[in-house]
Amino acid sequence: MTHPQRAAFPAARETGEPLYQTPSGARFTDRDVLERQYDIRSSVPDFDALAATFDQLTTQARADLPSVLGVHYGPSVDERLDIFPGRRGGPVIVFVHGGYWSSLAAEDFSFVAAGLTESGATAVVTNYGLCPTVTIDEIVRQHRAAIAWTYRNIGRYGADPHRMAVVGHSAGGHGIAMLLLTRWAENYGLPVNVIKGACAISGLFDLRPLPYTSQQEHLRLTADAVLRNSPILTPPLESPPLLVTYGLDQTDEFIRQSSDFASAWGAAGLACVAWPRPGVNHFDELLALGAADSDLTLRVVALTEGSDPS
Repeated sequence: MTHPQRAAFPAARETGEPLYQTPSGARFTDRDVLERQYDIRSSVPDFDALAATFDQLTTQARADLPSVLGVHYGPSVDERLDIFPGRRGGPVIVFVHGGYWSSLAAEDFSFVAAGLTESGATAVVTNYGLCPTVTIDEIVRQHRAAIAWTYRNIGRYGADPHRMAVVGHSAGGHGIAMLLLTRWAENYGLPVNVIKGACAISGLFDLRPLPYTSQQEHLRLTADAVLRNSPILTPPLESPPLLVTYGLDQTDEFIRQSSDFASAWGAAGLACVAWPRPGVNHFDELLALGAADSDLTLRVVALTEGSDPS
């Protein structure tokens, strides 16, 4: 059965046009090809073993690390976050999880706090509503609300709100890009530089291919929502330093999403560094945040000072 929202995205055989054409000119005319490119779970042969590792590390982190769990930053049940305090007076790093906007929760990613807190940073792992119960527009609003809450309240937990960086993975990487498009002073009464630096890990920045994949059953994207939520199309006039990193052991389209996004940001004159990481895939690339001495953790912590992400 065809999802009703797909009416806005006719098949190539009906129009004579490709389903999607990348900025570099690659044309997709077959839904099955796009499906394989965006079925990231199937692209990782040892996914179940990795998921078990994530579960084990998260259980250990929640048992071992000082924490304040389930703090609400908004009125809905899903608008909550977990705080893992670091060194008093140290910076704060907000982590946004992935899951194609339709699965997983903050409590599945507590392990990322281990390396960050050992480095002295307070880690804030955010939760948000999921599609199809809410829309991607609403998820983006919740990301912004979480940042506003953190800036106004994290001082009570010992961190310095004036040294805040944000990091997100996969759909969370999309959230990071959308945070950088936010008019903080105009819409939230916050400093325009409330975010000092950002890191997007294997994010989704161009939503135009997604309505032709099975993800549409959950996302229910309309044409205008796709354009509104594709940050690759609308770089801001100003942005804090941005690190775009991605494992090379994943599908060509996930690699392209990050490389094209970094190129678009750079072409707009914004401070952005692309960092492809060989030998890691879409999931195990996150494990580095669990170690204080990993290159990823060191670069993310440096972003709290507004440092060049290179």
